[in-house]
Amino acid sequence: MKISARVRGEWLQVPCKDGNVTVSWLAEEAVRRYVRLHPVSGDVLLATNNNKPRMVEVRKTGGCVLLDPEDNVVDVLDDNDFVNVRMENDLPDAVGPSTIGPTSNSHFDYTLSDSMILSDKLDAVANDQLTASSDSDIVLDGYHLTIKQLVLLSKGNTKIRLRKIAEDRVTAGRQLVEAILKDNKVAYGITTGFGKFARTVISADKLEELQENLIRSHSAGVGQPLSVERVRMLMALRINTLAKGYSGISLKTLNQVISAFNSSCLPWIPEQGTVGASGDLAPLSHLALGMLGEGKMWSRRTGWADAKYCLESNGLEPIKLGAKEGLALINGTQLITALGAEAVDRCESIAKQADVVAALSLEVLKGTSRAFDSDIHQLRPHPGQINVARRLRSLLHSQAYPSAIAESHRFCNRVQDAYTLRCCPQVHGIVHDTIEFVHKIIKTEMNSATDNPIVLPERGEIISAGNFHGEYPAKALDYLAIGVHELASMSERRIERLVNPVLSELPAFLVREGGLNSGFMIAHCTAASLVSENKVLCHPSSVDSLSTSAGTEDHVSMGGFAARKALQVVANVEHVIAIELLAACQAIEFLRPLKTTVPLEEVYRTVRAVVRPWDKDRYMAPDIEAVTALLKEGKIWNCVKGYVDAVKDYLDLESRAPSPTSVSLPHSVAPSYLVHQDDDEKNPPTKKHCADHQHKDNE
Repeated sequence: MKISARVRGEWLQVPCKDGNVTVSWLAEEAVRRYVRLHPVSGDVLLATNNNKPRMVEVRKTGGCVLLDPEDNVVDVLDDNDFVNVRMENDLPDAVGPSTIGPTSNSHFDYTLSDSMILSDKLDAVANDQLTASSDSDIVLDGYHLTIKQLVLLSKGNTKIRLRKIAEDRVTAGRQLVEAILKDNKVAYGITTGFGKFARTVISADKLEELQENLIRSHSAGVGQPLSVERVRMLMALRINTLAKGYSGISLKTLNQVISAFNSSCLPWIPEQGTVGASGDLAPLSHLALGMLGEGKMWSRRTGWADAKYCLESNGLEPIKLGAKEGLALINGTQLITALGAEAVDRCESIAKQADVVAALSLEVLKGTSRAFDSDIHQLRPHPGQINVARRLRSLLHSQAYPSAIAESHRFCNRVQDAYTLRCCPQVHGIVHDTIEFVHKIIKTEMNSATDNPIVLPERGEIISAGNFHGEYPAKALDYLAIGVHELASMSERRIERLVNPVLSELPAFLVREGGLNSGFMIAHCTAASLVSENKVLCHPSSVDSLSTSAGTEDHVSMGGFAARKALQVVANVEHVIAIELLAACQAIEFLRPLKTTVPLEEVYRTVRAVVRPWDKDRYMAPDIEAVTALLKEGKIWNCVKGYVDAVKDYLDLESRAPSPTSVSLPHSVAPSYLVHQDDDEKNPPTKKHCADHQHKDNE
């Protein structure tokens, strides 16, 4: 008997003799035939599981009946029946995988009796997704892309368009390249080889092959593939750089890359292999390789497939490279910058939320906000320090937001708090200033021409230079990792104070029946392990350099690793802050019925919406991940932002509680700001004004 089997959209007839072979054999034989007839697609299939293709399911086309792989064909199929063989990674789930790689847990039922119906259904799902959550297109011109826009583009619901002036600049740049070719001039990367082969002149009939060979040979990356979101960021950045018009690419080729981005046709790009000069050659070459219709590519319609099949399934054609165009696609710092932009965005979010969590920890540890007095911080006027102190004052006990917990220990016998409580403005402040500094570097890099050679159409000249060197983003991202690490370093010490009964005056490890229950004992160990890991990751990669390309490229930035390390550091920080937030909320349970301030109670409610209090030991990892997700989504900051904004205009007019160490000075002696304060006391502040509480001072 004979069975027709569909593999990757291709129908194959498989002889099954008398039918006494299993359904599993039928599927494997169909795949073997597909591999033999489609070697490129076959390589993709075999690469998924140690050169052995993995079938997920086999169904009859009529009625979509699922077949048991152990059944004999003769028992479940008739002669000349049709079956659909679904391979691992054939099609995405309804949303698309979060990372580029195997997706065996698809929830999308796509198996139908007819391949055309299948294609139509997939088209409808993809279109519905885009329509349902589509934002306005982002128009690129090479000069004005922001980190927030880049992060938005990574989500897959926003499309790219070129500004008209950018199209004109791209066309002008390409015309200069064409003029050089017409005049038979020698120009690096256009009519010569690359790197050590810069003096080798290539004949005109080999120029297209030169560019294709460049892409294939440079596609030598290794390691885990970039996530879907990161591939989109990488593509968007390369498009933005090319839109400046200084790379010599044709408008047709650039538009093909834009069309691939807008269709979510995303090449397989391994994360390792760049030294960060001459640009991120290996990862960008993998991007270009997919655009050539070679290698692997993912889209909503096809899942993982060979790139040519993926492009054609989305109505796109592989690009054909002209002179200089291969080099234009791969010479730049876009991997470093894409990962760096994500790191900056996540750092900005977690840094603000770390301030909020620190305020909550200070509250439950019965600390004082006295150290955050605005006059103190004006004496050391670093912007980050001043802003963190203001933020802490706006969250803690004041006339605007009174705290019963703070009032309960107004006259305790402590003199001052530990550094991780008292010095938050000084330590968290420099983190905020560091992030702001790195943000400027990365944004500049995002909107820079990083090609080589640079095509200058306004001068009619092409110049070989070094804008591809990744030292700027590499150094900045090493600095970012060092800076944001301190948030976790401070947080871990506060977690120690929360779980240690000697320091917290709370039950050991924040759980009742200690001994029977271990509470937050190992959660603190997890935080400690992540902080220790960060100490190693904070060693700067950009201080290293290894000569490459036979000595031509004799100093490199190692910026790719700087960016990857920065992302790992911030991921670790997010988890540590999550553990501290869980611990601080658990501490509140032992202080009830007392309440904290309105904004901090809102933080507590936000956490308790996803994690219930700990009355006894339970599986803790899901709680940590749930609160980490809150932080990554910015929900802890969002729930207090309105409260912080409501009082920030009044914080320079603080109404301070009387202090045991204060004395009344005559106006002739008192500094002007104290005189002004006395004048303010004649008119008591409104409820919106802050009044920090303080501990009793024994000195």
